Amino acid sequence: MTIHKRAIAVVEFVLLAPAVLFLTALFVRLLSPLQNEPAHTAQRIITWYAVRGWTLWVLLIGPPFAVLVIGCVTLLRIRSGGFELRHPNRGLPTSIRSNLAMIFIAVATAIAGVVLAVVAVHMLMN
Repeated sequence: MTIHKRAIAVVEFVLLAPAVLFLTALFVRLLSPLQNEPAHTAQRIITWYAVRGWTLWVLLIGPPFAVLVIGCVTLLRIRSGGFELRHPNRGLPTSIRSNLAMIFIAVATAIAGVVLAVVAVHMLMN
């Protein structure tokens, strides 16, 4: 089961990469004038996404939604299997290390929720 959870965690982070790149570029663009680096490169990334109409659905909504669904289903399956972070015979660091894939799945699921919320707010404002 651990290899299965690790694979899910890796797939979730790969699916999130394009959306996180775009949102990071939006933030970096605000840090300095556009003629300076890294704001200039961030603007080029934003322009690449903006010029192509398909990027909104294919890169900013679809994969984060898939990560949110896969993550929630996986976490519910793990939870129904009797997962317990704190085991009486082990310390907290050992428990965290043995359940690291599950923690990464939870983090990726939370990031996907934030990305979808940001994209939804942006779509509603336009």
